[in-house]
Amino acid sequence: MKRFKRLPWKRIAYVAIGVLAVYLIVGIILAGHDLPPMPPGQVGISLAGGHVRGNRITTKSWSFDYTTAHLSADGTTGVVNGVKHGIIYKKGKPHLLVSAESIALDTQMLNFTATGKVHVELIGDPAHRSFDTDLITWTNATKILSMPHPSYLHSGHQTLKIEDVTINFKTDQIHISRIVGGVALPSP
Repeated sequence: MKRFKRLPWKRIAYVAIGVLAVYLIVGIILAGHDLPPMPPGQVGISLAGGHVRGNRITTKSWSFDYTTAHLSADGTTGVVNGVKHGIIYKKGKPHLLVSAESIALDTQMLNFTATGKVHVELIGDPAHRSFDTDLITWTNATKILSMPHPSYLHSGHQTLKIEDVTINFKTDQIHISRIVGGVALPSP
């Protein structure tokens, strides 16, 4: 009968542990090298000629007709240019007409800021009152329209220069500061 040679199990165990250690180390070093490339950055959306509308849950807040619009990739923010027929709604009914060179808007909070040559007029007003300014901000949560820069209030053929105007749509209060000009009152 032939006698088998005894295998050196200790040496085999050391070699196996060494091979496993090298395998793990190389695996850790090379981890992540074969991942697919990241997708390109999100690109914004550009629109030309259209209508942007912001709605609250139950009633409309505002809407704008525009020449061009540049929206973020997720559509939550953007800038609309050449606004010719903007409407701010009060209790679901058109209340103010707005035109502006540019409007930065937030479609989640329904806030906006209009800049450039801005014109605001009261819809259906027999006195034909309107404001001209270069900056207005609408804060939808508080329903406040603010004109922090000098504004010109036109009523018929009369004009007043006003330094600051704030209109609260919830309480129907208008706060006007530093008026320059005069108003001719009709005789009784």
